Amino acid sequence: MSAAPYVLAAFLFCVGLWGIVHQRTMIGQVVAFGVTQSSTYVLLLTIGYRFGAAAPILVGTQPSRTTTVDPVVQALCLTDIVVSATTTALLLVFVGRIGEDSGSVDPDQPSHVRGV
Repeated sequence: MSAAPYVLAAFLFCVGLWGIVHQRTMIGQVVAFGVTQSSTYVLLLTIGYRFGAAAPILVGTQPSRTTTVDPVVQALCLTDIVVSATTTALLLVFVGRIGEDSGSVDPDQPSHVRGV
């Protein structure tokens, strides 16, 4: 198995982490967080990939003699996508509320954010 997908996952994680630290706006930080989360898709798909394996569709009660891909990893990847979309939506709502209250989404701009 090649190490390229693992290197790609590490690269995406590092780029996303760099973006979170160096972005000037909170919306940019949310986008960078999405890039960081996409590294987990690559990692999960790399772990679940088996060369020459078939889709896990079994017919009948007899065990199949062919090698199949583990469907749990695919389910985890789909769950990761849903969690990523939900997290991104929630973070964007928070950024919108901060922008309404303070007038800016720049994390370095000093502003008074009051509580409810």
